[in-house]
Amino acid sequence: MNKILIVDDEKSICQILSYVLEERNFYTKTAQTGESALELLENESFGLVIQDLKLPDIDGLELLKKIKQRYPNMIIVVITAFSNWQIAVEAMRLGAFNYIRKPFDNDNIVNIVRRGIRQLELTESEREKDSKIIGNSPQMQKLKNLIQRVAPTDATVLIHGESGVGKELVARAIHNFSSRQEQVFISINCGSLVENLLESELFGHVQGAFTGAVQNKKGLVEVANDGSLFLDEVGEMLLSTQVKLLRVLENREFMPIGGVKAQKADVRFITATNRNLQEMVKRGEFREDLFYRLNVIPIQVPALRDRKEDIPLLAGYFLALYASNNNKNVTQFSPQAMQLLHDYDWPGNVRELSNVIQRTVVLCEGDIIHKEDLEIHREKSLDNSLPELIEDGFDLEDQLTKVECFYIKEALAKTNGNLTQAAKLLNLSFRSLRYKVKKYGLKL
Repeated sequence: MNKILIVDDEKSICQILSYVLEERNFYTKTAQTGESALELLENESFGLVIQDLKLPDIDGLELLKKIKQRYPNMIIVVITAFSNWQIAVEAMRLGAFNYIRKPFDNDNIVNIVRRGIRQLELTESEREKDSKIIGNSPQMQKLKNLIQRVAPTDATVLIHGESGVGKELVARAIHNFSSRQEQVFISINCGSLVENLLESELFGHVQGAFTGAVQNKKGLVEVANDGSLFLDEVGEMLLSTQVKLLRVLENREFMPIGGVKAQKADVRFITATNRNLQEMVKRGEFREDLFYRLNVIPIQVPALRDRKEDIPLLAGYFLALYASNNNKNVTQFSPQAMQLLHDYDWPGNVRELSNVIQRTVVLCEGDIIHKEDLEIHREKSLDNSLPELIEDGFDLEDQLTKVECFYIKEALAKTNGNLTQAAKLLNLSFRSLRYKVKKYGLKL
């Protein structure tokens, strides 16, 4: 529905927005007060509302709440001054789709409105397309509901959770249920690149910007334009790169390395971390202003041990998937095998469960997976090998090295030597794990 209600106490603002939108074949109506806006909404059907946050008769956020209460599916875009981005953030927390800043950028206004209308036109079946987020536990129901509420907006999302819980799946679901679903979704692990490469990967560079820059290169921010960019392990980003990311979030523009002209960026940022960014802010390792920009909508993904009722469902899904992929006639778990899966704590979360079942399916010789077929490494295997503290003492550094080597080997074994996945299991950065592998002379 291309019918838009514009609410602003300044008649000139209403006229400007009406002109810009009607030039693009949108139909508009205007209101100068909150009460007149509510009256129009009651008597006519609108697809989208553009409203100022400062009105003479009602607080802008209160108007937003009232509209959302009466018309939950209404797409709302708020108008804010350049210096009042905190209020815009609060509006998006309350359900606003996006915001536009004064002074206006006409192309930006039209793009936001078109995405909002597109979001409105999504059918319920399109919104409920399979996101592969599996689980019926209360925690997962809550997570799915939050994704449905967050996805239609353009708010920046920060996904928190341990390694292996499925943070990228959540990010993809947010993209798939949004008005950007037909555009690209690009993912990058900020901890998988050496320091000087991440900035170039994100923002691109021009020819001759540095040694080896033999031609112009587009960065992922440019490639993801109109789509979504998922920054995993955002806590691994250097402070110098954080400054550039902050500029994109604040001004919606970026500068390639060696460039002289800023480029526009219309990107939905979704980020994730398994680290405590607030503690990093206190230690000066992460910018406070960037943290608040990223953490507009925080989402916590639960650990698998905290939703064990989902294990049978997940195990069944992975069993069917890997049996089909490997042409194996493995159809079920024995009761004892399922009990073992349920009782294990899964420090590597869903990723570890997936790896265990994949390995078991490949090696299984029958059609039923038995308890003995499951190779689950329990921590007590290490505990039993630790020496007791004798009177004369022992070499603590040596023992700590053994412990570290043990877990690094375990992680590498579970991920088939994949350093990036192993680093996630160990809650280490890619660089730290690579250093330790070289230090201890471990083979991949």
